[in-house]
Amino acid sequence: MINLKLIETNYDEFNAKLKAKKVDDGVLASLLEAYNSLKAKKLELENIQAIQNAKSKELGIKARNKEDVSELKAQLEINKKELQTLSNIVNELELNLEKIAKSVPNIIDDDVPLGKDEDDNVCILSVLNPREFDFTPKEHHELGEALGWLDFSTGAKISGSRFTVLRGDGARLSRALVNFMIDFNISRGFELVNVPFLVNSNTLYGTGQLPKFADDLYKVDGEDLYLIPTSEVPVTNIYNDEIIPASKLPIKMTCYSSCFRQEAGSAGRDTRGMIRQHQFEKVELVAITKADQSDAMLDEMVSCASDMLTALGLPHRHMMLCSGDLGFSAAKTIDLEVWLPGQGKYREISSISNTRDFQARRAKIRYKDDKKNNLAHTLNGSSLAVGRTLIAIMENYQNSDGTITIPEVLKKYF
Repeated sequence: MINLKLIETNYDEFNAKLKAKKVDDGVLASLLEAYNSLKAKKLELENIQAIQNAKSKELGIKARNKEDVSELKAQLEINKKELQTLSNIVNELELNLEKIAKSVPNIIDDDVPLGKDEDDNVCILSVLNPREFDFTPKEHHELGEALGWLDFSTGAKISGSRFTVLRGDGARLSRALVNFMIDFNISRGFELVNVPFLVNSNTLYGTGQLPKFADDLYKVDGEDLYLIPTSEVPVTNIYNDEIIPASKLPIKMTCYSSCFRQEAGSAGRDTRGMIRQHQFEKVELVAITKADQSDAMLDEMVSCASDMLTALGLPHRHMMLCSGDLGFSAAKTIDLEVWLPGQGKYREISSISNTRDFQARRAKIRYKDDKKNNLAHTLNGSSLAVGRTLIAIMENYQNSDGTITIPEVLKKYF
């Protein structure tokens, strides 16, 4: 959740950064009004409490001196009722402010470029040159169907649209990628964790998926359980409501999981092939750090994912997301986009974000440093989306006869 103290200490900058993230003026006005109303009532409550304390002290002195305290007792009783009324009002105002703040995204970092959408993202690095083909490269769905690797019709039959069955060497390549990614991340110091694929609403609130993105989630009827949209959710929340010794930070974790998304806002997009699926596999990176470690950790995580793509021989580029394309919880995001020769364009394959203390405030993730509890910083990133990496290998390593060459680093996994 956003740091509401910024409303008072630096409102103009706070307001500008939220507007850059497409937050509606009406929401910002409601947030400011709710904050000011709460502040005014809290001050009123504190003043009456101070009066009540002073009169209670006076009552004690007069009682010891055997003076008449009947009038003072009556005043204290009136004040007590007023205090209770004000306390109830303050509680209601706090709930109202929290309700508004829950749906307000994280503010952007100072170096995030301003922009409206993905067209305003900035390329900051290109890695490897795309291969030059002496034939017209095909898209993955055409290659996969011809090889018997990708079975879209069976996926649709047993589940519906945006589901795919992988078969034979296609399934083996997918599994090889998972093992390669996990081994690669472990070699970079990330601890492997396995987590549940079903989580409760408090867990999803902690990382920012609820309440705003409920429509994108698959919920179990009659239970407080949801299928995870990404393993960032359960992995980050391993430390929900915990205080971590500063000496244990940074904590670096990697996790393989299936992910489930309704893709409610993507109707008509990427309907062919397996670019955008309701169920997909991903290997995730998650880090929990002290505040002064998160910038360096973002660079480390970006390098880890980029080096993995380089090891696979896949041309890609680093894109700094503009303000209008940033995710809800992110203060800064670097996307890695891989070259797909069949499509003739770069497509996102990894998204690595620093959320600063936004998620930690919601999930109550703290660390103890010099006898003081501080909010941690959390980071997350795909390393990599398995299906899209499979697609990238198929399109970049295709041969003129329709076969696929397996990258050297993956051969030991076959």
